[in-house]
Amino acid sequence: MKTRVCVVTGTRAEYGLLRWVMEGIRLSTHLELQIIATGSHLSPEFGFTYREIESDGFSIDRKIEMVLSADTPSGVAKSMGVGLIGFASAFQELKPDCIVLLGDRYELLSAASAALVARIPIVHIHGGETTEGAFDEAIRHSITKMSHLHFVAADAYRRRVIQLGEDPQNVHVVGGLGLDGISKIALLGRSELEQALDFKLGARNLLITFHPVTLESESSETQMRALLSALDSFPDIHCIFTMPNADNDSRVIFRLIEEFTARRANSKAFTSLGQLRYLSCLRHVDGVVGNSSSGLIEVPSFRKATINVGDRQKGRLRAQSVLDCNADSTAIRSCIEKIYSDEFQNLLSQTVNPYGSAGASEKIVKILEARRENRSVKKTFYDLKPGDLA
Repeated sequence: MKTRVCVVTGTRAEYGLLRWVMEGIRLSTHLELQIIATGSHLSPEFGFTYREIESDGFSIDRKIEMVLSADTPSGVAKSMGVGLIGFASAFQELKPDCIVLLGDRYELLSAASAALVARIPIVHIHGGETTEGAFDEAIRHSITKMSHLHFVAADAYRRRVIQLGEDPQNVHVVGGLGLDGISKIALLGRSELEQALDFKLGARNLLITFHPVTLESESSETQMRALLSALDSFPDIHCIFTMPNADNDSRVIFRLIEEFTARRANSKAFTSLGQLRYLSCLRHVDGVVGNSSSGLIEVPSFRKATINVGDRQKGRLRAQSVLDCNADSTAIRSCIEKIYSDEFQNLLSQTVNPYGSAGASEKIVKILEARRENRSVKKTFYDLKPGDLA
């Protein structure tokens, strides 16, 4: 009998990372794939991105509506409660042997909580990372403590998961999942991308992704206004925006981006680019500006610049191609000028991605197959021994 592996996905970005793990599970002779789509996948405001999952040939077993219309802290907390009810029912019906969660979204905390009390083993991907400017940090570590098998992106993250009391035998370094798509997808050429976007690239181009900041002292609106003010100083740069996640204050960012692109012909916003267009953009733009983890994980593999704004990603490993700056217009403007300098362009050619190279999805599926008979949910807190974190 095949082991039922239920993959939960709540956002377009996380699905892009999970896609090749899902494909490996689907093709496995030992594993049976189940898929639950939730969160912004099911929201018209965020582009009904569950359709991207289906267009890739996957069948969604359950859709769990949980995103309420409000983007306030109260609205997000209530969404988590609605999600917990939905996951409890879905797990009771699907009876998975384990569930797979990637990252740190609040939708996944609901899924993990439901699985914990249902005694379903949790497989967690991209644990051990730190993001000091967002409450995702606490969610990520909480899911780690509820999980039984861990796939991390680097040795430093493995050490942190062990530091949280997880058995080293259950913590595996596989690299960054986002790098698999780069190697597996035939990316679009420049003219093909322009046609797919219905947007003309210029001599200089930037991709901008800015998500709400949930723990920083300055508001998301203040930081986004600073970013747009900096971009206004470069009228010749063509800007491609991707809209933010469904978090606190996401709507104000939506509005500011729409106002900016409405008055600037060489800028365009997309609710969701999808993995093919997004990675193709990374291939052809000069750099990425914002506070997305993609700027640290995927972009360095293209040897392109990343301007990481604010503290949302503070604590994550970063390549030399990443410039960190405060969320004020002067600092951002200075970084934009720097990435076009001859000195920085020469530096980019020497970029080494600390998240490794492609192959994470194959490693994960192979380990899932090898451990398919191990369904125990009992854990012992692992106390550190000399040399564990060396």
